[in-house]
Amino acid sequence: MEDMRFNQASTVATHDKSNEPKKHSKRGFASMDPEQQRAISREGGRAAHQQGVAHKFTSEEARAAGRKGGIAVSRNREHMAAIGRKGGTNRGKKKNAMANASNEGNGQL
Repeated sequence: MEDMRFNQASTVATHDKSNEPKKHSKRGFASMDPEQQRAISREGGRAAHQQGVAHKFTSEEARAAGRKGGIAVSRNREHMAAIGRKGGTNRGKKKNAMANASNEGNGQL
C-alpha cells in the first residue's frame, strides 16, 4: 500500500511543466483586466455615495490635508535638497536655452 503512494507521488513530482506558459489564476480582483477592475470600483463608489457613507472633502479639509502632507515631506531634508537641486538645474537649462535662442536670432553663435 505504501509503495503505491510513493509511486504516485513520484510521478506527480516528475511531471515537467517548464515548456508550458505560466497560467495566472482566473480568480480574484487582481487577476481581472484593468477595465473590469475600474468598472467594479466605480460601482462601489456610487453605492457608497447612495448610502451616504462616502466622504467628500470640503476645500478647508483639502487645504488642511495638503498642509499636513507638505509638512511631512518637508521634514525630509535630503529630499527637499534634491528637489531644490533639480529646480536649480532646470532653471539654468531654461536660462541657457533662452540665451541661445536670442543669440541665434541676432546672428551670433
